[in-house]
Amino acid sequence: MFDYVWLIPFFPLVGFLINGLFGKKIKNEAVIGAIGTLAIFSSFIVSCMILLEMIGLAPEQRIFEKVVFPWIHSGNFKADMAFLLDPLSCIMIMVVTGVGSLIHLYSIGYMHGEEGFYRFFAYLNLFCMSMLLLVLGSNMLVMFIGWEGVGLCSYLLIGYYFHKKSAGDAAKKAFVMNRVGDFGFLIGLFTLYWWLGSNHNIWTINFVEIKAASHLLPYGGVVTVATLCFFVGATGKSAQIPLFTWLPDAMEGPTPVSALIHAATMVTAGVYMIARMSFVFIKSPETMMVIAIVGATTAIFAATIGTAQNDIKRVLAYSTVSQLGYMFLAMGVGAFSAGIFHLMTHAFFKACLFLGSGSVIHSMHHALHKGHLHDDAQDMRNMGGLRKAMPITFVTFLISTIAIAGLPGLSGFFSKDEILWQAFSNPLHGDLNIVLWAVGAAAALLTAFYMFRLVFMTFFGACRINSKVKEHLHESPLVITIPLMVLAFLAAFGGYIGMPKLLGMLPNYFEHWLEPVFELANEYGATYAHQADHSNHALEWLMMGGSVAIAIIGIAIAFTMYVQNTTLPKKFTDTFPGLYRAVYNKWYIDELYDYAFVNPCKAFGQFLWKGFDVIVIDGVVNGVARVIMGFSGVFRYMQSGMIHNYAWSMAFGVVVMLGYYVFK
Repeated sequence: MFDYVWLIPFFPLVGFLINGLFGKKIKNEAVIGAIGTLAIFSSFIVSCMILLEMIGLAPEQRIFEKVVFPWIHSGNFKADMAFLLDPLSCIMIMVVTGVGSLIHLYSIGYMHGEEGFYRFFAYLNLFCMSMLLLVLGSNMLVMFIGWEGVGLCSYLLIGYYFHKKSAGDAAKKAFVMNRVGDFGFLIGLFTLYWWLGSNHNIWTINFVEIKAASHLLPYGGVVTVATLCFFVGATGKSAQIPLFTWLPDAMEGPTPVSALIHAATMVTAGVYMIARMSFVFIKSPETMMVIAIVGATTAIFAATIGTAQNDIKRVLAYSTVSQLGYMFLAMGVGAFSAGIFHLMTHAFFKACLFLGSGSVIHSMHHALHKGHLHDDAQDMRNMGGLRKAMPITFVTFLISTIAIAGLPGLSGFFSKDEILWQAFSNPLHGDLNIVLWAVGAAAALLTAFYMFRLVFMTFFGACRINSKVKEHLHESPLVITIPLMVLAFLAAFGGYIGMPKLLGMLPNYFEHWLEPVFELANEYGATYAHQADHSNHALEWLMMGGSVAIAIIGIAIAFTMYVQNTTLPKKFTDTFPGLYRAVYNKWYIDELYDYAFVNPCKAFGQFLWKGFDVIVIDGVVNGVARVIMGFSGVFRYMQSGMIHNYAWSMAFGVVVMLGYYVFK
C-alpha cells in the first residue's frame, strides 16, 4: 500500500537532471518546458492516486510510513530516507504538485525568449522536489534536507537575473535570513532529541515515534525552549516578524517564481512544520501565545505596508506576509485544521493573483516596448483600464481578489472566517483572545482595501499611458490564461470542502479529514483549556456577519478613493505626509536592520580585513618576505658572475675565519 510514494519527489528530480544536464543542448523551449511540466504533473497524478486510495481507508489506517532506503544508523541514532503519508502530508503534496504544475505550464509562455530558459525549469523542478521532501519526510532530518533545499532554490530563482545587482542582493538577503531561522530549527531539533534520549532513552527524530512518546514531554520547560527554537525557524522560512523583510524583496525574481514561493512552496513550510509537530507545540502555552501574538502582529503590520505600495507584485508580497500571519494566528490558538485550510485556499487565490499580475506585466512590457517607452511595467500608476484589453486576466484576478477579501461564497471567506472565530472563541489565551480577534479583523479590513485598490488602479478608470501604447495592450496567450482560469475556479469553489457546519447540513469534511493528525494535539490542549466549539450559533453568525461587513467597508473605501473620487489619495497623503512616508517606506524596518545589524557587521568585517588581516596576517607574511629579500639582497652578490666580487667574498670569509680563531 502506497509503496509508490517515492515517485512523487522522484519525477521532478528526473526533470531537474534532464533539463539541468542536457537543457542547453536541447535548446527547444517547448521540449524543455514540456519536460519540466510533465515531471511535476506526473507527481500530481501519483498524488491523486494516493488521495483516492486514502479516502477509501478508515481514519486509523491513514498513516503510512515508507522506508526508501536505510540511511544513517550510528549507535542509538537512526535516520532513514523515509516518507510519511497521512491526511496532512496528502493535502500538502496535492497543493505543491497541483499548483506547481499550473505554474510550470504558465512559465512556458511567460519565460519565452528568456536567456537560461532550461536553467529556470531545472530550478523549478528542484524547488518542487525539495518541498515534496520537506512535507513527506518521516523524520526531522529528511524534513531538514527539504527545508534547506527550498532555501537554496529560492536563492537561485530570486537571483535568476543575476546580472541585476538588486536581484543578487535580494537573493543573498533571502539566503542569509533563512540561515538565521535554520539555526533555530537545528537547536530545537537537538534539544528535543537530547531530552527524550537522556531522560527516557528514546533516541529518535522520527515524527511517529516522537508522537508516541509525546505523553512523556512536560508542559512548558524544555518543551518551551525547543518549540520556541522551532518557531524561530518557522519565522525565517514563513516570513514572520522579525524575519520577514526578505519576502517582498524576492519580487526581483521572475513572476512564476513569486507564485511558487508565495503560494505552493517555501513560505508555507513554517506553518506545515508547526502543524506536523502540533502535539509538541500544544504542550507549551507560552510558545502558543508567542505564535498567536507574532502571527496577529505580522498580519496587521504587513497589511498596513500593502496599502501604500505601487508595485503590483510588492502589494501581493505584503499580502502574502499578512496572510501567513493569519495562518500562524490559527496555529497559535490551537486551530491547526483552520490554519492548514487557509494554507490551501491561500495557495489557490494567491497563485492566481501572482500569475495574473504576471499576465498584466507581460502585456505592459510588450505595449511599452512597442511604444518605445521605458516606464516601469510593474507600477500600478502606469496602468488603468486594462479590464477591456485583458478580460480573462481581469475576471480571474477579480475572483481571487474577492476570495482573499473574504466575501461570502468564495474560498477565502470560509478559511479566514474560521480563523477569526477560533481566535475569538478558543480560550487558550484568556482575555488576549479578544485582542487577537480585533487585530485579525483590522487586518481583514486593510486586506480588502489594498487588494481592491490594486484592482481599481490596474483594471478600472482611464489608461494612464499614451494612446500608442494602449493600442498594443492585449490578452495573454492560452498557455498563460488556462492556469489562471483553473486557479480562479479553485479560488471560487475550493473552500466548500471546509465549509463550517453552521452554514449547512453537511459536516466539515476538511476538519474531519485532518482529525487523525490533530486528535492528540487537541487532547493535550484540553488539559489546560477547552477547545473551541460551534455551540453558540447566534454569536458565530454575528461574528461572521461582522467579518463580512468589515470586508465590505474596506472595498467601499477603496472604491471611493480610486474610482469615485481619485483626488482623495493625494489629499490624504498631503494631510498626513509623515504617516504616508512611514508606510510607503515600510516603516523603515530595512533601514533599522541596516543600522542595527548590517552596517555593524560590515564595519566589523572592515576591521577584520584592514585591522587584522592586512596588518597582522599580511604583515607577518610580508614581513617574512621582506627579511628574506633583505638577506638575499646582500648574498646575491656572492653569485653575481663577476670575479672581483668572488675575490672580495673570499677575502671577507678569510677575515671572518681569522677573527673567529683569534678571539675564540
